[in-house]
Amino acid sequence: MGKLIVETCEIEGLKVITPEVREDARGYFMETYQYNDFKAAGIPEVFVQDNQSASRRGVIRGLHFQIEHPQDKLVRVIKGEVFDVAVDLRKGSKTFGKWFGVRLSEQNKKQFFVPKNFAHGFLVLSDYAEFCYKCTDFYHPGDEGGLAYNDPDIGVEWPITEDMELIFSDRDTKWKGIREYKKEHGIED
Repeated sequence: MGKLIVETCEIEGLKVITPEVREDARGYFMETYQYNDFKAAGIPEVFVQDNQSASRRGVIRGLHFQIEHPQDKLVRVIKGEVFDVAVDLRKGSKTFGKWFGVRLSEQNKKQFFVPKNFAHGFLVLSDYAEFCYKCTDFYHPGDEGGLAYNDPDIGVEWPITEDMELIFSDRDTKWKGIREYKKEHGIED
């Protein structure tokens, strides 16, 4: 098949990918990943682990990153809809601390490529969502970091509605903001 539409984002390195979808009376078929096509589209990374999660409406997972073993991620939604966010944590980047968000859903079938050294998270917008992602490094327990989802210095514009009850893990309620991250990592303003 090999037909991907790859959109670059205002933050260098982030990419939104729309695969070719072939539909007929039976349903649809699409390649969600094919190394040669992704390499030709500027994503030559090799993925070593696939993960999947299920969450209900109002769940916020993130904003997570790996400290010593950073991972590139290729994320997508196979059921429902999420608002997916990446925050640039690359030292020396002109967009350090900036965020980008995209809606991923079973309907639009878009994927989001998030390079190493970005914090990543999502908010579930549908009643239920299944989220899948590929990683370029294995999971290392104890190597996790995070940022507060509502840090005003980052300013993510989450599409939270008044009737939405937000749900977090205990861990995700304890992350600090980007100012603390910069102090801990010796990053100057």
